[in-house]
Amino acid sequence: MAVTLEDIKNLRTKTGAGMSDCKKALTEAEGDFEKAIEIIRKKGLAVAAKRSDREASEGCVRVKVDGTFGAIIALKCETDFVANNKDFVALTQSILDAAVAAKAKSLDEVKALPFEGKTVADIVLERTGIVGEKLELDGYNWIEAPEIASYNHQGKNFLCVLVAFNKEAADKDYVHEIALQVAAQNPVSVSEADVPEEIKKQEMQVAVDKTKAEQVSKAVEAALKKAGFNLYIAENEDHIKEGIMKGNITEAQADEIRALKEKVAAEKAANLPAAMIEKIAEGRMSKFFKESCLLNQKSLSDESKTVAEYLQALDKDLTVTAFKRFSLKAE
Repeated sequence: MAVTLEDIKNLRTKTGAGMSDCKKALTEAEGDFEKAIEIIRKKGLAVAAKRSDREASEGCVRVKVDGTFGAIIALKCETDFVANNKDFVALTQSILDAAVAAKAKSLDEVKALPFEGKTVADIVLERTGIVGEKLELDGYNWIEAPEIASYNHQGKNFLCVLVAFNKEAADKDYVHEIALQVAAQNPVSVSEADVPEEIKKQEMQVAVDKTKAEQVSKAVEAALKKAGFNLYIAENEDHIKEGIMKGNITEAQADEIRALKEKVAAEKAANLPAAMIEKIAEGRMSKFFKESCLLNQKSLSDESKTVAEYLQALDKDLTVTAFKRFSLKAE
């Protein structure tokens, strides 16, 4: 299957990887987009560590809570000049006000809402003609819960958060800290149980592959040391060529290094103990859950506690049930 420039651009937007890396991944995946994403991820070329499919762009993101209903919306544009315009920010807020008042539960619902004698979608289209830039509504997220905390990061309208709790909190400032936590730490899910099985499988495979690569690398390094070769020179082909050019090694020694690395790597890869690999990979998964699940993360307000423990110090029954986070910036 031929790889098109449009495919490459789409994959770059999705992963943040370079154009050539995207082309190679798509070619290797024979055009399978999801497989190409996984190839890039395993090679460590994607710039995003927690999973985000939104391209970096300008715009305004606003958040609002009214009682037990809260929502986030983004109105995108092409330049920061328009994004920072007071009228543009006011328009975004007005659309959000209408969405929250109607308790809209999808972006399509928001676009269809009556607004200034027309619909929201019509007004956005009209403003496109006025400002001379493409405007687009995006990032609509909503939450319903007994208690909701919200946060607009630094009041700069590019990153907003909603956090839902299972019951009303006695201290609003206390739960507000959790919204700041979500903004700063960008968790994947509320808890380990909420992590989609597909993501768990992907992370486990990445952990296994990384563990195998490390074990092979250690074996190669040990063999090079034993043979008396300089590890810097033997690290990669560029260093080997540099060593030859500077007269630190001969061509024959360079060939010996290459042969030794290839032989040891192949032998080690073929004899890796499965149980050991599995155990190390499970340790990596444990770390992933601690870093990526909100309730397992260390509280930024009290690093001696997890977020779950931090909440229980206020109310033993209080917990997070959901969160929404939207950012215009690539992360």
